[in-house]
Amino acid sequence: MKISTKGRYATRAMLDLALHNGKAPVLLKDISARQGISLRYLEQIISPLLAAKLISSTRGPKGGISLAKPPRKIKLLDIIQVLEGPLSPVECVENPGVCTRAPSCVARDVWTDLAKAMYGVLESTTLQDLVERQKEKEPGKELLYQI
Repeated sequence: MKISTKGRYATRAMLDLALHNGKAPVLLKDISARQGISLRYLEQIISPLLAAKLISSTRGPKGGISLAKPPRKIKLLDIIQVLEGPLSPVECVENPGVCTRAPSCVARDVWTDLAKAMYGVLESTTLQDLVERQKEKEPGKELLYQI
């Protein structure tokens, strides 16, 4: 199972918001510049995140987007599922009815274990975990703000 560009970019955008959490709403153009994501593509990614209520939008001169919940309450699974849907490596894991062999298929057992492992990692990793990892990777880096 490969996570698509949308899933990866959504994670990067959400991490950017988490790094700026508690401050003023963030402009999409600033996320776009910092993360190297085209503004048009970022707009497509943001829409499902807004619909899922993972982020909120503020209009007006001091508007922008921000996290709808604290970073410790947003799991990577929440983000990835919004953009990717089910993460099972094969369809029969989510929907055993698609294959008559599902009940006796040992390969399906392996695919189910793989799906559980992926879900487990994404379920147990929060945006706050990513913030802390980012700070460890770049301990002295100051966040740059554009005015």
